[in-house]
Amino acid sequence: MTRVALPAAFAALALLGAAEAFAQPAAPAAPPAATVTTVGANLNISPKRVTFDRNRRSATVYIYNQGNAAATFDVAMVDRAMLPDGQIVALTDTAQRPEAKPFADKVKSAQGMLLISPRRVTLAPGQGQTIRLRVTNLPEGATGEYRSHLTITTIPPRDAGLTAEAAAGIGPNELRFQINSVFGLSIPAIIRVGDTDVRASIENARLEYADLPQEGQSAPRRTPIMTFEVVRLGANSLFGNIEIRPVGKTEVVGIARGVGVYPEVDRRTIRVPLTRAPAAGEKLEITFTDDDTSPGKLLAKQAP
Repeated sequence: MTRVALPAAFAALALLGAAEAFAQPAAPAAPPAATVTTVGANLNISPKRVTFDRNRRSATVYIYNQGNAAATFDVAMVDRAMLPDGQIVALTDTAQRPEAKPFADKVKSAQGMLLISPRRVTLAPGQGQTIRLRVTNLPEGATGEYRSHLTITTIPPRDAGLTAEAAAGIGPNELRFQINSVFGLSIPAIIRVGDTDVRASIENARLEYADLPQEGQSAPRRTPIMTFEVVRLGANSLFGNIEIRPVGKTEVVGIARGVGVYPEVDRRTIRVPLTRAPAAGEKLEITFTDDDTSPGKLLAKQAP
């Protein structure tokens, strides 16, 4: 799952700004008092990806408004590309990112092959909605893997900001604005035509250190990090889980869930923080297990 939009603030201060532009106070004004109202939706989506093949031609995705206000959501398919560092970028943004274009050019879009309903929903707080997807219009001769991203984004309400009446009631030393959170979530929708070829390896594993923030602590802490590359050997995308443990032990010292490698990249760099550094002479083993076509199947293993 990709978060494609960050919360954005919309402040309606035009009338107040005009008044300040013409005011000429004799003495410095006192700092204004601020009144802030936060309104927004907190979107949840399940599952985190959908895959279609010759045996599965339809799927459902459930979205749920966990926020404190009603919200309207747009439902669309957007083509996105993966970069070798794991970033997911919209193809429409790659014109400003020349380094992303070689990967964007390899994406095989599934937009014209999927029927989606509904395309827009309004949900009250605590309300959910099922989105239905169905494979249709497969082009003749289609083969391989096609992908687009089901993208759900909130639409800012029409009354975002302050009304004229509210702005007129603002005092001379008062700021008043409303923050409307805009959320977006994106999950891949993958159509596989023909036989599935899922194979992988792990290469270039090395131990590094970085100062990372710790939960509940203000100061970063020196943290061991296992850095390596997941290499896609087959024609299809990879999706699975990483676990790192000392060789011969069951203790897990590093974990990463839901790691994907899409067909436009041959390899992806992964960095997994460890709960502890290896002891003197202790070797760490990295495993990558499938969570897609054959859940639990070992796809790759390496002991650096």
